[in-house]
Amino acid sequence: MELSNHLILIGSALILVSIIAGTLSSRFGAPLLLVFLVLGMLAGEDGPGGLKFNDYDTTYLVGSVALAMILFDGGLRTRWKDFRGVSAPAAVLATAGVLITAAITGVAARFLLGVDWLEGLLIGSIVASTDAAAVFLLLSARAMRLRDRLSSILEAEAGLNDPMAVLLTITCVGLITSTDPSLTLDTATIVAGQFSLQIVGGLLAGLFGGYALLTALNGLSIASGLYPVLAASGALLLFAGAQEIGASGFLAVYIAGLVVGNRRHKATLLINRFHDGLAWLCQIIMFLILGLLITPSSLIPVILPAVAIAAALMFIARPVAVGLSLAAFRYPPREIAFVSWVGLRGAVPIFLGTIPVIAGVDNAETYFGVVYVVVMASLIVQGWSVNAVGRRLGVLLAPRPAQPPRVEIDLPSDLGKDMTAYTVQARSMALRRDLARLPLPENIDVVSIIRDGILRTPADLERLAPGDDVILLAPPDQTAALDRLFGARQPGQNDPDAVGEFSFDAQAPLGAIADAYDFWIPSNRRETAVGDFLRRNLLRMPVTGRRLHLVSVELIVRRAENGRIITVGIELDPITGRWRRLFDLTKVWLESRLGRR
Repeated sequence: MELSNHLILIGSALILVSIIAGTLSSRFGAPLLLVFLVLGMLAGEDGPGGLKFNDYDTTYLVGSVALAMILFDGGLRTRWKDFRGVSAPAAVLATAGVLITAAITGVAARFLLGVDWLEGLLIGSIVASTDAAAVFLLLSARAMRLRDRLSSILEAEAGLNDPMAVLLTITCVGLITSTDPSLTLDTATIVAGQFSLQIVGGLLAGLFGGYALLTALNGLSIASGLYPVLAASGALLLFAGAQEIGASGFLAVYIAGLVVGNRRHKATLLINRFHDGLAWLCQIIMFLILGLLITPSSLIPVILPAVAIAAALMFIARPVAVGLSLAAFRYPPREIAFVSWVGLRGAVPIFLGTIPVIAGVDNAETYFGVVYVVVMASLIVQGWSVNAVGRRLGVLLAPRPAQPPRVEIDLPSDLGKDMTAYTVQARSMALRRDLARLPLPENIDVVSIIRDGILRTPADLERLAPGDDVILLAPPDQTAALDRLFGARQPGQNDPDAVGEFSFDAQAPLGAIADAYDFWIPSNRRETAVGDFLRRNLLRMPVTGRRLHLVSVELIVRRAENGRIITVGIELDPITGRWRRLFDLTKVWLESRLGRR
């Protein structure tokens, strides 16, 4: 009993200290996962904590559960339309990219450590995949704002690349421990079959399991607090079941999360909130345990070659792999460079590093130490510099504004809407127009307004005031736009979203949009598709982020493919220079008169 109390005390104290330290570290720009890892090391055998922990089997078990939950949460938060747009390049990165990275890093390990080729490839395979926990956490940070396509490919790669790294690692371990380590045709055939089962089985299990979980969520009438528990247990059941049949459990839970997260069900908000907290807890526990597992003094003999291997991975292997993988997809060089730099390594390589130790591979603990140093180097160098590199390459958008106070309530899934209440902030764009002329899409309804503690209907008020509570019915995908409408806007700054506050299909008629948002357009262009109107007046190849400045709005290319505009965004009351606005208005007037095509 006394031992149990001590374990609870130590464990809870470590988690509490990790949360506090993580809050403080953000002021210095330190990668949060690095903080958790270092705290685990400080609590370990060589640190002030003095805790002795060398149980690789327990680490593997905890890491499996934690990664499954993190990947499921990542899938819940990935929008299907974004995933679909980058699925092909992400799949190439997750397969060929991982293989190229493993091969180049393996060559570096072969010469820097003096090991044989197979052992070098084992080390390369262990560190070849990006880390889902590190990448998801990085992209959710308020200061890390990327265009949709760029953030989507990083998320998708992190969610998809584990099966290849796991297969390469297990194959290398199997060859090293076998009596005949040569790679024969029969062995290659077996490996190819295992890889196919991992990928195809993981995809099918994820799709089937995701829809089965949706059916259970919508079909069962249980206490509201049990819906998140049902989702979590279902995800773990799916993970373990896929692993049992030889498929990739990690891929299965990510795909299942993608399915559940992009379909309406009874407890959407409840499950999202629960899994957000659960994913945080899993990250903290996993990195603390990984920190406890290592003894820093054991790293001294390998630290120099390990740092050199990390440099080869970051500056040679990853850029070559990304460049070759994305060559056919027409990504701009600056985006390829950024994707190369955001190849963060974290828990997954350390987790995979336990496999050779458990399998009894000779010198496995030495290889584990090398992997640990590589991960530390990646988190320190890449994690600490990713914002600076993004700014230098010009791929970062302005940081997200602070989220305005809002409350969300789940409604029956067949409505397709949630009830959301906002407290109107001072300097909000919602204060600039009459209530009846707020720039709200047709599928958003203002239900009521609470002012001075009195419930009022929209017809009772002409304008909103700071502090009003506005209750709306809105689809979940409009939440970000409503945040921008009701949140405080900093004086003298454009809205930080570079692709607009609201979006429209490029085929929508320009006149209908002008009527809804009350801005001037030439009368002979009312029936023109907004995408065609924007393309005619840009005078340049339409790419994401390019803008046309009108009197009181900006039309923005939100998404374009091969010069064709797919989606258009609109920014209301933009901060635009007088001469730039005059120049664009002149272009629009001339185009309407001359009929330029």
